[in-house]
Amino acid sequence: MIRIKSFIGLFLLALSCNASAFVVSDVRIEGLQRVSVGTVFASIPVNVGDDLGDVEVRQLIRNLFQTGSFEDVQVGRDGNVLVITLSERPAIDSIVIEGNKAIKTEALLEGLNSSGLAEGEIFKKVTLEHIRTDLERQYVSQGRYGARIETALVPMPRNRVAIRIEVSEGDVAGIRHINIVGNGVFDDETLLDLLELRLPSLFSFYTKDDKYSREKLTGDLETLESYYLDRGYLNFVIDSTQVSIAPNKEDVYITVNIIEGDLYTVNAVDIAGELHDIPEESVRALVYVQPGQTFSRQLITVSEEQIERALGNAGYTFSSATGQPVPNDDDNTVEVKFFVDAGNRAYVRKVTFRGNTHTQDDVLRREMRQMEGGWASNAFIERSKVRLERLGFFKEVGVETPTVPGLDDQIDVEYTVEEQSSGSISGTLGYAQDTGVILGASYQDSNIWGTGNSISLGVNQSDFQTAYNFSFFDPYYTVDGVSRGYSFFYRSSDFDARNIARFSTDSYGANVNFGYPISEIARVNFTFGYENTEITEGIFPAQEISQFLAREGNEFDLFSVQASYSMSALNRGFLPTGGRSQSFSFEMTVPGSELEFYRVNYQGQIFFPLTRALTLRLSTRLGYGDSYGDTETYPFYKNFYAGGFGSVRGYESNSLGPRSTPNPNDVFAEPDPIGGNVLATFNAEIIFPLPFVEDQRQMKSVFFIDGGNVFNSNCLEVSVICTDPKDGELRYTAGFALTWITGFAPLSFSVSIPLNEKDGDETESFQFELGQAL
Repeated sequence: MIRIKSFIGLFLLALSCNASAFVVSDVRIEGLQRVSVGTVFASIPVNVGDDLGDVEVRQLIRNLFQTGSFEDVQVGRDGNVLVITLSERPAIDSIVIEGNKAIKTEALLEGLNSSGLAEGEIFKKVTLEHIRTDLERQYVSQGRYGARIETALVPMPRNRVAIRIEVSEGDVAGIRHINIVGNGVFDDETLLDLLELRLPSLFSFYTKDDKYSREKLTGDLETLESYYLDRGYLNFVIDSTQVSIAPNKEDVYITVNIIEGDLYTVNAVDIAGELHDIPEESVRALVYVQPGQTFSRQLITVSEEQIERALGNAGYTFSSATGQPVPNDDDNTVEVKFFVDAGNRAYVRKVTFRGNTHTQDDVLRREMRQMEGGWASNAFIERSKVRLERLGFFKEVGVETPTVPGLDDQIDVEYTVEEQSSGSISGTLGYAQDTGVILGASYQDSNIWGTGNSISLGVNQSDFQTAYNFSFFDPYYTVDGVSRGYSFFYRSSDFDARNIARFSTDSYGANVNFGYPISEIARVNFTFGYENTEITEGIFPAQEISQFLAREGNEFDLFSVQASYSMSALNRGFLPTGGRSQSFSFEMTVPGSELEFYRVNYQGQIFFPLTRALTLRLSTRLGYGDSYGDTETYPFYKNFYAGGFGSVRGYESNSLGPRSTPNPNDVFAEPDPIGGNVLATFNAEIIFPLPFVEDQRQMKSVFFIDGGNVFNSNCLEVSVICTDPKDGELRYTAGFALTWITGFAPLSFSVSIPLNEKDGDETESFQFELGQAL
């Protein structure tokens, strides 16, 4: 469209089909505010000296409108000077969204930005209208049929506008009825239990499973189809789906019409394609589909994945396997043909790392299981990635395998890491019921100077203990992964402050250990140590303590050796929710030491997923110690203890098991816990997510049942309250516990009740711990 405007002192040229062309002597641009003159000249097909006619004018106007920067274009002539007067579209000064909760503002702004609406961009009214429709469609897909989007423009100085978007989300429509039509093999109850969408129930206020959304319905239809295909109904189809909305836009009625078809049985399995040097028998062994079975789409999918994984591990990185069912409707049988294309074997040209600004390259390279020059194994590439993640030095680890340009049989393996802080200088302030106020300072770096070595120096003070320690650990003392570490320590402990019998110890010592990997997740360790311990009796010490010190003395130089085995296949190192781990250790003092004894420890845990939200954790801790040689009695200060966090919650810390016999001169004394040489604790936990908490990684909430006790298999003649393992008197509790990793310190608490409390037991219904994560 050409608009003609009168300019005083200008000779106007009416550009039309009858207008005569002229030679442009100059071009004058008027009306620009933000758009540069250069941008305009780059858009118009006219230069000084060109002949300008009606065709050129139409093209000029079309080009300027196509830039999207102008809402009006006027063309005039002042002699032989071409005059272009432009009216710019306003720029977006700001976008304000209010009223949205279900969809975050950031997500809405990102969607607007992808459609061309963002601060600083040119405003287009038609785009805003489309966005309003798209936003309403997003809310409808969530079941919010009453959602309304209102937009308003606020003019601003300098040809700018502010966009205000008011969102009225409305409520999510609830499901009032789900009807499946056409099913005869499986009843309604069986099929409805498969669906994520549910009718209202007692817990729907929390699970929200009665709220309709298009995504959930699509997923449920796929689940329904998979259920039939995995059970032999090859010709199953969903004929139609109707979703009806009540006039109040709050109630939804769903009808699904299905055609089940006939049951099919596998009569033959065939493998075809290019396998290269992979024997067909090896591939056939990976196929789960067998003649005589009821047809299952799931078994075909699993077989495809197994074949591709095996070929990928043999160097055929770009292999593919496709299972194709060929039905025979005459007898309801199906032949399954697997078409395998191994492709060319790929070799790794080089392995590179990016993003390791602090960690040295060789620290990453020693974790590699995929070697340069070797076959490209998907398993080795992924295993190397997992090993980098387990180092704990990186926030995120990614891997890509681009093909080498010009070659179809070589790839590069590129790992990208994002460093995170591995060292810290920290102060600790905590409180625990069994140790009182905890003060501490420490320096720790698990990747000192980027070498992968770790160092730790700590000082801690509490009512129970004063401790100083230093340790160093090199995980690759040798290139084969043999680790070496050493440590020095000093501890002064007052056990009376920890609800244990009246005595205190002062000890110092040193340890050196070596570890040997025996698999990707397991290793064995050997520790050699020296410890000097001096025991001081409290006022009116217990008779067990006095008898031991009378027999063995009160200061001991001990040389010890320890062998241990540990494995961990947990999904993460902190607050895990999946996998398993266990450790076993045997420690003994060297024959000839001033005390001769040994200790055996076992700890294990395993996780079982129950539902999408619930996980069962089973754990145990077992311990046994005894004396040998010239030592008659197992040292009481090496006893095991139980009760409280980490063992049997609901009982006071270290209160279970044998108790000391008070000194006859102390008429007011009560028997104190003294521990025993046999320990057995068991824990069962149901891990569940807390409602209304988005990031569950910093929290662990559980319902638990704990059981256990401490026993003494060699009760002294002076002991009155001493339980033998043969008695089997375990204590049980049940309750709720929560661990929360706060910005200040880990916080744990539990609420529990004893299930078989006996007279004399010390119980605590509520327990908490600050400064330690469980």
